Amino acid sequence: MTLGSSLFQARKKQGLSQEDVAEKLGVSRQTVSKWETDETVPDLRQTKKMAALYHLSLDELIQFDLDKEEIEQAIERSSDSLTDKIDWTNVWAKKYPILAEYPNQVNISWYAHEIERLLDALKIDYGFGEQDAMLALKDILYQVWKAHKQSRRRS
Repeated sequence: MTLGSSLFQARKKQGLSQEDVAEKLGVSRQTVSKWETDETVPDLRQTKKMAALYHLSLDELIQFDLDKEEIEQAIERSSDSLTDKIDWTNVWAKKYPILAEYPNQVNISWYAHEIERLLDALKIDYGFGEQDAMLALKDILYQVWKAHKQSRRRS
């Protein structure tokens, strides 16, 4: 699904015409049509207004399939200074609520100690820096989870 089709479907679910949306957003009907046919893309302010108009979160409104190349380009364009400002746990918790809930249920200090031990081992055994050790450990954890998930499917 494209952004345009997401906008179209959200509008239809609310029973609004392109004219209705155009009037409420202060744009022309042709502009709304161009957004919905992917000829142009609304700016962030207009997108936020549409999300409110359609009673959706901004994430829900703009949820559409990105291809792998677009995702890779977005990652390449992101800077460390920008990503450092984002509370990733809070962002991902919107999709995966366990990220907000587990701190009240899990003995974090025990797991943190074990993770620090593994990070130190990667740094000592392979000469990794802090960030490289964290990224390698994160990837190892993902690979283990993925293999576990696949073996459960076969069972």
